[in-house]
Amino acid sequence: MRNPVKREELQGLIAEIREAGKKIVTTNGCFDILHAGHVRYLEETKKYGDILIVALNSDKSVRSIKGEGRPVNNEIDRAEVLSALRSVDYVVLFDEDSPSKLLEEIKPDVHTKGADYNIETLPEAEVIKKNGGRVEFIEFVPGKSTTSIIRKLSIER
Repeated sequence: MRNPVKREELQGLIAEIREAGKKIVTTNGCFDILHAGHVRYLEETKKYGDILIVALNSDKSVRSIKGEGRPVNNEIDRAEVLSALRSVDYVVLFDEDSPSKLLEEIKPDVHTKGADYNIETLPEAEVIKKNGGRVEFIEFVPGKSTTSIIRKLSIER
């Protein structure tokens, strides 16, 4: 298993990627119960750069955003599953509700987010723009969500 990149190792990794002339794309999320919608989203995100770094909400962060009972899968398991996808190059955990602080460190060329956001509602948009990056919004796959999976499991019990 490729472990998540430790925050203290991040700057060295970013320097190596930049030195190699590679374009960095980032996205972020909980990726709690990985499904086809996530896979397609990450594949689409990868098209915007050479190296995809996924900023993954830690267990603490997921609980803060989604409440008790979440995440279903712990951060190490979620990171391992994400790391196994061919589109994902690196996973970095963050504890905050927003990835802005982490994105300030990475300074991606492109950052993607689901199209349920727009440039005015995306908390990290200012950090991306301030550092010369751009934001791209990706449409979700209809009917594919962790919440719908959890609901379906609750109904079928």
